[in-house]
Amino acid sequence: MAASLHLNVGSLNSPLNLKSVAKQSPRPTRIRCASPAVAAPPKRYSITLLPGDGIGPEVISVAKIVLKLAGSLEGIEFSFQEMPMGGAALDLTGIPLPEETISAAQKADAVLLGAIGGYKWDKNEKHLKPETGLLQLREGLKVFANLRPATVLPQLVDSSTLKKDIAEGVDLMVVRELTGGIYFGKPRGFGTNEKGEEIGFNTEVYATYEIDRIARVAFEIARKRRGQLCSVDKANVLEASMLWRKRVTTIAADYPDVELSHMYVDNAAMQLVRYPKQFDTIVTNNIFGDILSDEASMITGSIGMLPSASLGESGPGLFEPIHGSAPDIAGQDKANPLATILSAAMLLKYGLGESNAAKRIENAVLDTLNKGFRTGDIYSAGDKLVGCKEMGEEVLKSVDSPVGAAI
Repeated sequence: MAASLHLNVGSLNSPLNLKSVAKQSPRPTRIRCASPAVAAPPKRYSITLLPGDGIGPEVISVAKIVLKLAGSLEGIEFSFQEMPMGGAALDLTGIPLPEETISAAQKADAVLLGAIGGYKWDKNEKHLKPETGLLQLREGLKVFANLRPATVLPQLVDSSTLKKDIAEGVDLMVVRELTGGIYFGKPRGFGTNEKGEEIGFNTEVYATYEIDRIARVAFEIARKRRGQLCSVDKANVLEASMLWRKRVTTIAADYPDVELSHMYVDNAAMQLVRYPKQFDTIVTNNIFGDILSDEASMITGSIGMLPSASLGESGPGLFEPIHGSAPDIAGQDKANPLATILSAAMLLKYGLGESNAAKRIENAVLDTLNKGFRTGDIYSAGDKLVGCKEMGEEVLKSVDSPVGAAI
C-alpha cells in the first residue's frame, strides 16, 4: 500500500489562490534545429530562514540541507538569508523582531522558521518576549490561514498515547484563523475594578470578512480531502462565536458538496481523544485552533513530527514546525528535525507550487521511518536511536534515492 503524508489537499499546489502561482521557467519561442539542446535554466527562489531559539538552529540547519538537495534534483536553486528573531534577536538587538528581519521576510518567496522562546526571556515584559515577535511576524506577513495536518503514520501508530485501534488511520487538518480573535482584539491590558483589585482583560472579536475568508479556505481544503468540515466554536456562550457560526453556515451555501457540521470547543477537545477518525477538516478561531491543533499533534505520537503552513492572500507564506524551542535539549543533538523537514515540504508545495520536490521530501521521511530510524521522542524498543544530525543524514540519503517509500 502506498504511503502518503496527506500534507496536500488533492491536486492543489497552492490552495485557494492565497499564494501567487509558482514561477514558471521561461520557454523558448522557437526551436533552432542546428543548435544543440540547451537545458532549461533553473528556477530560483529566495528563502528567509529564521532559526530562532533553543533547538531552532539545529532543526533549521538540517531542513535547509534537505530543501537544497530536493530542489536541486528538480531543477530548483535557492538563495538563503538567515535572520535573527525571538530570543536570539532580543540578545542581539533588544527587540524580538528587528526591522531588518521583517523586511527580509517580506521580500522573500517563503519563510522557514525554527522555534522561538526559552526560560531566559520568560520574565521579560510582554513587548520584549520572543512570542511577541512571532505575532508581529504573522501580522507583518499578513498570513491569516494556518494549516496544521495531523496524520498518524503507520510506522508511528504505537507511539501514540491513544490505543492503536483509536489512533490508527487518523488523518485530519486543522484550519486555524491566525490574525484575529482574542490574541489581537482590543481593548486589552491591565486595570483595576470597582473594588480596587487588579484585573487583566482581553477581547475576543471577529469581523465578518475575517470569518468569511478563513471559512472559504477551510471549505476549499475539505473539498479536496474527504468533503467534511467541522466548524468549532462556543456559540452557546460567546457572541463572537455566534457570529462565527452564522457566517460559516452562510458560506456553506457556496459549497453544497461539502458536509458541514458544528461542534462546541469543549466537546471537540473530548472527541479528538475519544474518536479522532470522525474528523476530516476542522476550522476554528485563533485561540481554539491553537489549543486543538496541539492536542491533535499528540495523537500522532509526537509534536516533533508535525509541520504547519501559514498563508495570506499575497506575499510569502510562513512555514514552521508546531513544536516549541525545547531549551532543555537544545545543543545536545536530541531534537527531532522531521517536523521542520516536513515544513520545508509544505513550503515547496503551498508556498512555491513545487509539488515534485515536496513529494521527494515526504517520501524520504517515510522511507527513513520505514528503515527504523528514530529520535528519542518517537523511539520504541527495536528501533535505531539517532540524533538530529543523523536523522537528517538518513533523510538526505532517501531524498536522493529514485525509489519512493512504501509500506
